Amino acid sequence: MGNNVELESLRRQVRDVTAQIMRNVHQRMELAKQIGEIKNRLGIDVKDEKVEHDISAMVLSLADQIGMDRDFALQLLNVLLSESEEVQAQRRQKRGLKQTHMGIFLKAKKIEALGKKIIHMEVGEPDYAPPASAGNSLANSFKLMQYHYTDTRGTPRLRDALAKKEHVYEDQVIVTPGGRFAVFSAITSLLKAGQELIVIEPAWPAYKECADFVGARTKLLRTTIESNWTPDLKQLEEMVNPCTKMIVLNYPNNPTGKVLNGKAIDRIVSIAKDHDLYLLSDEVYADYAFKNFAGINEYGYDRSIMVSSFSKRYAMTGFRVGYAVAAKKIIAELARVQAVGITSVAEPMQHAALAALAEDPSENVRTIKKRLDFICSKLKEMSLRFVQPDGAMYVYPKLPRGEDIPLVEKLLEKGVAIAPGSGFGDCYWQFVRISACQPEKTLEKGLDVMASVIKEQA
Repeated sequence: MGNNVELESLRRQVRDVTAQIMRNVHQRMELAKQIGEIKNRLGIDVKDEKVEHDISAMVLSLADQIGMDRDFALQLLNVLLSESEEVQAQRRQKRGLKQTHMGIFLKAKKIEALGKKIIHMEVGEPDYAPPASAGNSLANSFKLMQYHYTDTRGTPRLRDALAKKEHVYEDQVIVTPGGRFAVFSAITSLLKAGQELIVIEPAWPAYKECADFVGARTKLLRTTIESNWTPDLKQLEEMVNPCTKMIVLNYPNNPTGKVLNGKAIDRIVSIAKDHDLYLLSDEVYADYAFKNFAGINEYGYDRSIMVSSFSKRYAMTGFRVGYAVAAKKIIAELARVQAVGITSVAEPMQHAALAALAEDPSENVRTIKKRLDFICSKLKEMSLRFVQPDGAMYVYPKLPRGEDIPLVEKLLEKGVAIAPGSGFGDCYWQFVRISACQPEKTLEKGLDVMASVIKEQA
């Protein structure tokens, strides 16, 4: 009887403490809203790394005083910080919704549906055809009745071929529906709410979107055109804290085309090893590297995840076939997410991908390089500032004046679609991204329209 009374008393105390926590959290959110309003008026960024650092130091000190686990304390803090940022970001968005390259692409498609022609320079979708062998294999899959469920990780033949290509074992490979799902599976399976990943900006927005999905926080290491988009690795190491679990790399970079040298990658791998961090390396554009490029697999780090895709290499965007390479236990985590979400990649698409692997993509690479050089020459005529891309499919010029969205929307009215630079990081609103996935004559028409609009806005 006495134990039951004590148990009920403890439960009442837990309810009271929980209620007080909820009241305090509500009060904190109200304060965050007020802070957000002031930031809006002053034009201050929602994220403030110094303030976050000070709060984190206070929380760690308090955790030590009261005997709370430090990692758990920081995870709780990160949940609160994420909610505060969300509230402030939502209030800011009322002034104008953020636009991304895909948002512009969808707008362009709606305009095309009305009968107007659009020059597409906003997305990385090559105009050249996939290998004929991939199409033939797709047709043969129906004749051979190869259209069933497969192992979640992919067909044995495709995994084996990819393993040989990447110089790993077959159980270190998983076939995914595009590189995007490999990124999603890696982030959602390896990170928990309140934990952190570091992303080097400007960056493909999907990394943060995937982290948001599980309540993980994205810490941003911003690079500048003045530094040729080279990250400050001292700053990177200073950003690592007990909640940091992953660093994301994307080289050749989307949107800048930057390729880091071997010394920089060496240092990043060393930082990851020192802090026992996952290293997610998105190498979808690796074939389109125009200078020496060392993939993460060359480092033999057992907590790395390399992501690649058939979309860019073989112009197979709609086939939705990508893959990841990692240690066997990490692949098992990715496979768990994939099994729940999609079962497996469609078997016919896997056979098409296997056929494509036998083809040489070097002509595609030469085509994109030639087009990028052409775009750069046109941008120089416009006197726009940019860094010559080391790879990928894009040029990321800085506008001479004004913001990206007005220019992007004006160009769309004139039948030209380009991507707003702010879609790759909030502080890059003076930039735009131009894709080299159209023939030179088409690119020339689009760039001439862009030049005339910029001149009008001068």
